[in-house]
Amino acid sequence: MGETVVKERADAPTRFFEAEAAGLEWLAEAIDRGGARVVEVIDVAPGRIELERIEETRPTPEAARAFGAALAITHASGAAAFGAPPDGWDGPLFIGRRPLPAAHETSWGRLYARDRILPYLDIAVDAGGVTSEQLPVIREAVDRIASGALDDDEPPARIHGDLWNGNLLWDARGGILIDPAAHGGHRETDLAMLQLFGAPYLDAIVSGYDGEVPLRSGWRDRIPLHQLHPLVVHAASYGPSYGRALADAARATLALPD
Repeated sequence: MGETVVKERADAPTRFFEAEAAGLEWLAEAIDRGGARVVEVIDVAPGRIELERIEETRPTPEAARAFGAALAITHASGAAAFGAPPDGWDGPLFIGRRPLPAAHETSWGRLYARDRILPYLDIAVDAGGVTSEQLPVIREAVDRIASGALDDDEPPARIHGDLWNGNLLWDARGGILIDPAAHGGHRETDLAMLQLFGAPYLDAIVSGYDGEVPLRSGWRDRIPLHQLHPLVVHAASYGPSYGRALADAARATLALPD
């Protein structure tokens, strides 16, 4: 083993890095089936995690296409339920530094509204990231999602859960996942987050994904729906620009057909 990377936090919540390790190891279970590569966990302890060091390079369209196909296989590896933690993990979940509720839902909409949007919405309002004028349309969209009107027949997917561009590294062999908020979710959520934060060669990623496990018709129209979660989390921490984007995504969600 070459050089490693150590992340430490003296103020880390209980089992914070252990949750990261559990998520990485759960995602890595799909690698033998052709799933996306995942950074290797070398060691984990309270307040500390040691990971393999990735020698980063620039991605190529070919690498992006291969990563998309591999991500589809990871998603298809499944989860016990919507909101389910990694198999065998009974501790807390986190997205960034914020707690992420776990659940065992049969309805994606109930999970997404109750545990992926609402826990962060009041925080965003109190922090000034969401205004009182924006709040009604956001709550209306949340109510529609919670009703199950936008549920489909997709099974729970094994998702990364925080798949912005910074959590997808590239080396000479292709894409590598780091720093997940892994849980059972909807596969379109990972793709929507890649779109939100500008993954390189996104069209190639989507092409590879769709060629491996075809996406449902209308998935592009549903991107704002699946961006509500990352947008509200960011509105709670990073200010009004995310609140405006969140309200826009809520309006687009309300315009979706049942």
